[in-house]
Amino acid sequence: MKGSKARIFHAPGCWWYSTITLVGCFVFSVAVAGQNLPTGVSSSVPQLPATVGVRLKGQLSPVYEGKAGNPKQGNASPTATPRAASSEPVTTQSGVRLITLENAQEKAAPADNPMVRLGQLQVEVARQTRLGTKSSFFPQIGSTFENLHFNKFMGQLLEIHRPIQGGTTTVGLPLLGKDQTLVAVTATQPITPLFQLRELYKINLADERIARAKAGMPVSETASKVEKSYYELLVAQRQLDFVKVKATETANKWLVASSSTMPVASGSHDEDLIEASNAVAIATTRVKELTASLNDMLGWPPDTELQLVPPDPRFEDISLREATDKALAANPEVIEAEQNVVKARAASTLQKLAYVPVVAAMGGYAYNSDVLPLLPRDFSFIGLVATYNLFDFGKREHTIKGANAQAEMAEIALQLTKAKVAASVKNSHFELERSRQLSELTRRLDSAIQVQRASYDENSAEIIAAKKAKVEAEMFQADLDYRQALARLKTLMGER
Repeated sequence: MKGSKARIFHAPGCWWYSTITLVGCFVFSVAVAGQNLPTGVSSSVPQLPATVGVRLKGQLSPVYEGKAGNPKQGNASPTATPRAASSEPVTTQSGVRLITLENAQEKAAPADNPMVRLGQLQVEVARQTRLGTKSSFFPQIGSTFENLHFNKFMGQLLEIHRPIQGGTTTVGLPLLGKDQTLVAVTATQPITPLFQLRELYKINLADERIARAKAGMPVSETASKVEKSYYELLVAQRQLDFVKVKATETANKWLVASSSTMPVASGSHDEDLIEASNAVAIATTRVKELTASLNDMLGWPPDTELQLVPPDPRFEDISLREATDKALAANPEVIEAEQNVVKARAASTLQKLAYVPVVAAMGGYAYNSDVLPLLPRDFSFIGLVATYNLFDFGKREHTIKGANAQAEMAEIALQLTKAKVAASVKNSHFELERSRQLSELTRRLDSAIQVQRASYDENSAEIIAAKKAKVEAEMFQADLDYRQALARLKTLMGER
């Protein structure tokens, strides 16, 4: 009887606790509808973030799933989501596009990319210029055809007195034929200009090599941009998962404090709820912005929902000596500086050849049909033609001195470029090693959380989920830093 009275007396307290819980859930559901509250907006009623701990447990799938109780360690490949078998992105039944990093890079760098086409055209222009100079080494063959009719006699009429026969007679002395046809074929072979053409060919060849060294840069830049956006979106998604879990914990604390019979100061809890709502709103906006940016690179609508497959870890062993040697041999900046030296030396030699007379061999055949009546009907010729500028008041000498100074400048620029590239390779190599160590460390932490996750209980599920999301965000950020450092180092090495 005494126990039944106690239960009857405790019933109003349970009812009051249930009422408070329902009111808190109602306020929580209102916050779900308005979770996109911008930063800095305050309200008299605390806004709860749209987070539910039970749903987050299913959303936070591990990046490296092995068998139960045996998570993969080290460089294990991620298998949270199966990779697409084909090169085209796969669309799931819910309309979400499943895409890998390789798919994104291939789709963002099509063959008709204007920047790629521009590089190819620059190479083609340099190549055709070089071939045009090369053709000048051979004889230049030309032809002329004329067919003219004059309305007057093209000459002088002379009157001659005939003393014996008496009277006078008119005799025409033609200088040109009134009806004339001329066909001429000439061939000119440069002799001394061949030395100048040789130096000009060196300059054109250097321009072509520079254009080829720079032709692949747009493709590598596009792939690097896609890779950066891809990883930033992965990091933003994990950060969003983390703030959602933290917001759920804050909401649970607020509900417990609201249902407690003890008087509790609710100001700090309200501020925590507003801060959690703002954090979720900021993280959600960040995900939407990065998704729209990546969709724009891929040519898809901005609101296309993407499911990103975490890329496999990619670690490469590159020694500092190997990277420096390759960079000094194949770096585009070094190649351009070396070819500038070649061009400057060729230009200096070309100016010195201005002291050499221009000599050419010339031959031809002409058919003269009354063009010049005093000349034979057809004839051919062969000979040498030479020209030389006797006085130019020191112009050639000053031009040569200027060209020698430019050649010396190009050599100094080459030394400075090599020193700059070597220093950049050294810094990039150290940054690569630092990023690799950080990436390996975050992966070990992720593997440790996998072991901890295999033995968690229902009460610590949200804590494990928060740790998982935070570590994965740091892991993907470390992977991005490593890949960006590797891309910079390979660009310096001339590999794309």
